[in-house]
Amino acid sequence: MPYARSGGELHVDGVPLARIADAVGTPAYVYSWPSVRDRYAELDTALDGTGQRICYSVKANGNLALLARLAKLGAGFDIVSGGELERVLRAGGDPSRVVFSGVGKSVEDIDFGIKCGIDAFNVESASELDRIESRARVIGRKARVSIRVNPDVDAHTHPYIATGLKENKFGVPADLAVELYRRAAASADLYVVGIACHIGSQIAQVEPFREALCGLLGLVDALGKFGIAVEHLDIGGGFGIVYEDETPLDLDALGQVLRATLGRRPAKLYVEPGRLLVAEAGILLTRVEYLKPAPAPGYRNFAVVDAAMNDLIRPALYGAWHAVDAVAPGGAPSKHWDVVGPVCETGDFLALDRELAVAEGDLLAIREAGAYGFSQGSNYNTRPRPPEVIVDEDGFTVARKRETVADLLRLEITTPERP
Repeated sequence: MPYARSGGELHVDGVPLARIADAVGTPAYVYSWPSVRDRYAELDTALDGTGQRICYSVKANGNLALLARLAKLGAGFDIVSGGELERVLRAGGDPSRVVFSGVGKSVEDIDFGIKCGIDAFNVESASELDRIESRARVIGRKARVSIRVNPDVDAHTHPYIATGLKENKFGVPADLAVELYRRAAASADLYVVGIACHIGSQIAQVEPFREALCGLLGLVDALGKFGIAVEHLDIGGGFGIVYEDETPLDLDALGQVLRATLGRRPAKLYVEPGRLLVAEAGILLTRVEYLKPAPAPGYRNFAVVDAAMNDLIRPALYGAWHAVDAVAPGGAPSKHWDVVGPVCETGDFLALDRELAVAEGDLLAIREAGAYGFSQGSNYNTRPRPPEVIVDEDGFTVARKRETVADLLRLEITTPERP
């Protein structure tokens, strides 16, 4: 793990977190690049022999410096908006290694993807296929498409992050997919390249991925009867990690099962990890502003910190659990604290009922915050978003500067202009 204690003080890859806080202030996101790099290599090795392409899911953490480093490792990218495609391009990513997912692609999104020459649009409805075909005809360039199939596989995960059940909004049923493939294969403006699915997130077992892949292979056989072949099979991401006491997905076992299931099939296998690569690499560094000890039995102890739900919304949104560590424990007595922020919402908490020995002014590290932390952040209560710092073997660098209130107000107009 990148975060360890030396002399009682928490470090990341040998760099004291207190030194980072002194340099950039708090709150701040801190990411360990060696951790991301090593996890990428671990997954790549586990999938060896499947013709694998690792398409990093940009929505998990779209920091340009991280994307640039992943691109140099050879990563492809999974995107869900034109803005994320722009991020990939600015980071030096290859658009021909990009897959574009999402149920609501706009005309602008589609045009951008076609003109950039992305690898594939993961099509999620008949209407979307019609729109992509129409825009490709206007632009005069074939659009590469795969159909996102909803395999109705239960990933046994939180209902908010389950994506592969028939009641979810994502993808299309297999029988409809065959019809869409036939339409796409007959079109002069479309080029069929793959089949995609995504069954959820934080998946700890290998079996749901085997079931999903078997479903895709069944569709390959059905399409073969119509003379339609595909170049790749995309099983999505959702590989589970440990936040509290979960069982992480066994990547080696996953690779073994996928290889056995694929057999001698020639298609390449795409995966779309996000959380797996970056969650454990990141922490949210925050400082205790005030302590509000319980005045009497029945009350709670509150540690009010300078980070808030606008910086890390997962606990408020999902009831997500993040470990909390004091960066440099002092002589304060240990108590159970609710770690809360300054936003005017009762739901503004980062952790509840945690045993901590803290004093006002102490630094805390909110762990496993590298995925869906900054990327889900907002400016609620006119709070500027924190900086992002990347730690490498040669020290740390600021990968995104701290926002200012002036940044937030720059686009607003006190006397609105008529359009």
